[in-house]
Amino acid sequence: MSAKNVSFILHKPQLSENIGACARAIKNFNFDKLVVIDPKPIYPNDKIFATSVGAKNIINKSKVYNDLEQAVKNVDYVIATSARFRNKNIKHINLEDLKKVDFKKKVAFLFGSEASGLSNNEISYANYTLQIPTNTEFKSLNLSHSLIIIAQFVSSIIKFKTLPYKKSKKVKSASKKEIYNMFNLCIKNLEQINFFKPKEKKPIMLENLRNIFYKMDLSDKETRILSSVFASLGKKRWLTKLRVSL
Repeated sequence: MSAKNVSFILHKPQLSENIGACARAIKNFNFDKLVVIDPKPIYPNDKIFATSVGAKNIINKSKVYNDLEQAVKNVDYVIATSARFRNKNIKHINLEDLKKVDFKKKVAFLFGSEASGLSNNEISYANYTLQIPTNTEFKSLNLSHSLIIIAQFVSSIIKFKTLPYKKSKKVKSASKKEIYNMFNLCIKNLEQINFFKPKEKKPIMLENLRNIFYKMDLSDKETRILSSVFASLGKKRWLTKLRVSL
């Protein structure tokens, strides 16, 4: 287990003070990876540095992306935080379940914007959703407060070496990048057969398919097999068209 494998992703944060406070919380518990996606304020700025109170190095080395897809491309597991459980085909976990997570892998915690949280489409990029237990009649937490609760809990897991869920050493989990490439290959083949009908339903269909692919704990071997299947299907259609044209 290593804190170096854990990152914290802020999706479209709106307030400089919250970004700075999140950086401070990350450093408080010996983490060092902050990812910021499409921030509303200029990033970084003086207010962010001021509220980070000594965590300037976290901000300076942070990564900034324009979209979520690129931010999670090289992550093994994405855990999205949400104040409410969604009716989505995705596994919901609590803080105690984090003890089963293999932190030898690259794990990212995803936080939504202060105003609207995460949309169903954004959550579809996650392997799990995590809800922090709060007052059932007042669930909303400040962004930095949510992050510090999770950071402290994960830090204690790593520090005291709580045993994670173990797979056979012979089985290597597929990386997020491998699943991403396989998903895109599948979509390419589906587009070639005009699968996405009607067109206005394509976004929700993509979201549902992404949920299926990203929630599966596939091995790298399984991912290679499925990628070969999708590639073969595309090649077969190409050969069929070629024969017809000849």
